[in-house]
Amino acid sequence: MGVHDFSIKALGSDSRDVEKPSEQEALEAVRTLLKWAGDNPNRDGLLETPKRVLKAYDEWFMGYNEDPGKILAKTFKEVEGYQDWVVLKSIRLESYCEHHLAPIIGKASVAYLPNGLVVGISKLARVVELYAKRLQIQERLTREIGLTIDAVLRPRGVAVLIEAEHHCMCTRGVNKPGTTMVTTTFLGEAQTDVDFRRSFLDSNSN
Repeated sequence: MGVHDFSIKALGSDSRDVEKPSEQEALEAVRTLLKWAGDNPNRDGLLETPKRVLKAYDEWFMGYNEDPGKILAKTFKEVEGYQDWVVLKSIRLESYCEHHLAPIIGKASVAYLPNGLVVGISKLARVVELYAKRLQIQERLTREIGLTIDAVLRPRGVAVLIEAEHHCMCTRGVNKPGTTMVTTTFLGEAQTDVDFRRSFLDSNSN
């Protein structure tokens, strides 16, 4: 599969083509939710809230507008024989739980073992961001990032670790603030290199 043939759908993403509602329909939906919450959408403080919510959604869910795989298309071959792991740590992550639309806040670490090609480190952070800026569950988010790097760069190994706090359980439900969830994905030599896995996990432990 060439870089330019890569698509999100090749990873089995749950994203599907849907008919986007009109702006007016979306504004009215927000007004309905404000009424459901028990407030009056026509009072002064809430008059502009529907427009503000739509603008916020454009930012929070901008990941649906780009193909993360294409972000990795620009690579560099002149790596002077570099054959060791490339690790990018503590990438700020902001996503939203697909079950409650509540924030998922945390950080990601990404590593890959080059096979003749390297990519700019900002591109790795951008891939994390584009998948995070969708409705997500953390397990799928972790896997999507790893599979995309593996499919496009064809490295010898890939590792992804995400640690995040889910506000759907720290601000409601069981109400356990400060609880974090850790998920990992290991592909290629990252699965078989026990020393690397140990080092990767240890470097991301608190």
